[in-house]
Amino acid sequence: MPTKIQKIRSSAFARQAGRCHYCRAEMWQGDPDHFVRRHGLTRREAMRFMCTAEHLQARCEGGKDAAPNIVAACLFCNRMRHARARPLNPERYKAHVARRLQRDGWHGRQFRHLLAT
Repeated sequence: MPTKIQKIRSSAFARQAGRCHYCRAEMWQGDPDHFVRRHGLTRREAMRFMCTAEHLQARCEGGKDAAPNIVAACLFCNRMRHARARPLNPERYKAHVARRLQRDGWHGRQFRHLLAT
């Protein structure tokens, strides 16, 4: 039986048409094999595009496990946001990712076909 957070993540994934909130890359849920075959990726490469539940306001800052506070984000964007010494707020982080995408400096050229146009 799916947990509350899994249900919210799946709902966000559907609402966002399977695209990452930050980079707009196509993501996958469940078993990555179909995604791997469809895009000619290795499982390791596909892992960066696994759908995660991203809290817009972190739980440690009072953010709740509720639909308005959770979006679907690829594992790469989620990890990169929280790896920063001072994580940017969601709007600033999304702008940062957009600037990097313009220069092919986020996911890299080899994954360009997964990005929304």
